[in-house]
Amino acid sequence: MAAQTPRLGFLDRYLTLWIFLGMFAGVAVGHLFPGVAGFWSRFGSGTTNIPIAVGLILMMYPPLAKVRYEELGDVFRDRRVLALSLLQNWVIGPVLMFVLAVVFLHDHPHYMAGLILIGLARCIAMVIVWNELARGDTEYCAGLVAFNSIFQVLFFPLYAWVFITVLPGWLGLQSFAVDVTIGDIAESVFVYLGIPFLAGAITRFVLVKARGRQWYHERFVPKISPVTLIALLFTIFVMFSLKGDAIVRIPLDVVRIAVPLVVYFVLMFLVSFWLGHRMGADYPKTTTLSFTAASNNFELAIAVAIAVFGIHSGEAFAAVIGPLVEVPVLILLVNAALHFQKRYFAGRPSPGT
Repeated sequence: MAAQTPRLGFLDRYLTLWIFLGMFAGVAVGHLFPGVAGFWSRFGSGTTNIPIAVGLILMMYPPLAKVRYEELGDVFRDRRVLALSLLQNWVIGPVLMFVLAVVFLHDHPHYMAGLILIGLARCIAMVIVWNELARGDTEYCAGLVAFNSIFQVLFFPLYAWVFITVLPGWLGLQSFAVDVTIGDIAESVFVYLGIPFLAGAITRFVLVKARGRQWYHERFVPKISPVTLIALLFTIFVMFSLKGDAIVRIPLDVVRIAVPLVVYFVLMFLVSFWLGHRMGADYPKTTTLSFTAASNNFELAIAVAIAVFGIHSGEAFAAVIGPLVEVPVLILLVNAALHFQKRYFAGRPSPGT
């Protein structure tokens, strides 16, 4: 008997709606109560807003506590698939997003930088959901997520510095003047990725050893999962409450940022699926590779954009549009993957059969 097809949880299924409501509520409060900006500023320490900093760290903790670090070895069993995943995630993905950002937003350098940050932040959370819905290889997905998590901690600052400051200068994009150093990015990544990474890894190893994997995944993980959404919505609400006076401009800007994001998600998925199929990978691995390549860690992109460029920045605004677009597009791509399974992998047994 086939296993029951997993369903998207209530909070995840309507994530786009929650984000829209958070944006709307923030704009409404900022527009009706102009003094709200001064209220949030009272909680600042230097250039850091304490509530936002806490919210960003909490936003990153649950995804990193879910990662099955002990399954990292599964990634290295098939070196060809590992090489393809590395190529997709850390070469093709960042370069494609950089090109799309230049093409669509070259006259909006701050939005362009925010889009580039999204492309550099590889997915470590929602990809597990998309992979399960599309009947991908869950163990291999867990290994890739663990690998990407560690890779991001080590190399994200270097990638961000190169793609945001070095490459634009080489291409002569003089309007793209971003005053940021690799040290600024590294500090932000350490705080907003390093701290929750260590907390998540320690939590997992301690609790799995004390209570067992089944208890951890069936009891503990579901309890902490909503923290990400709550922290994300809090961050979005604060950001847009500070932009209440820009209510007329926001819809058009959202569309301009959303278009290259849609192109990115669809292209990354289709190209990755085609490459996986051509190299002879089975459907579960091909699907896992495709969703790992097409998804992004929007929590990290938002955290770094706010920490480095400020909560009022265009970079932070663009980063917020990431999950707004990714959720509905990836849901459609789940259906596309299941269609491809019937068309190109007919006759092969599916997982759980």
